[in-house]
Amino acid sequence: MTGETLYLAPGEGPNYDWENDHTFVKVGSQHTNGAYTLMEDNLKASFALGLHKHDTHAETFYILDGVIDFYVDGEWIKTTAGTTLHVPPGVPHACKVANDKPAKMLMIYQPAGFDGFLAEMAKMTDADFADEAKMAALNAKYDIVPMGPVPDHPDN
Repeated sequence: MTGETLYLAPGEGPNYDWENDHTFVKVGSQHTNGAYTLMEDNLKASFALGLHKHDTHAETFYILDGVIDFYVDGEWIKTTAGTTLHVPPGVPHACKVANDKPAKMLMIYQPAGFDGFLAEMAKMTDADFADEAKMAALNAKYDIVPMGPVPDHPDN
């Protein structure tokens, strides 16, 4: 559908309601000819994403609401509404909501692909998630290099 105008109202678009977040794909890879994926990520109070990197993909985050602590290349950064954070390829990063309160952000994953990762995960069973080889293959397919849990935060 490249070249066509896309309109999505609030709450529309492919969405994935996970235990710790509810993600809406607003502009998928098919709409950008693979250039990027744009998502709205509604982070629940329990959200935390372990340390990882992307060898060829960059991520840009724009905080819409709440406070999110990002660990980027060895340092913690507190982000609030209106903050933009760009993480280039190869830079280790992790994040978690602050103050145990929900938050909301837009995320651009470039080049595109994260929407495919979410779609594949939505079809997986608990057994699939427990299968280390299957998870390693999925992560490799979508340029996700896990590096460990969320690092210790200075406020803990």
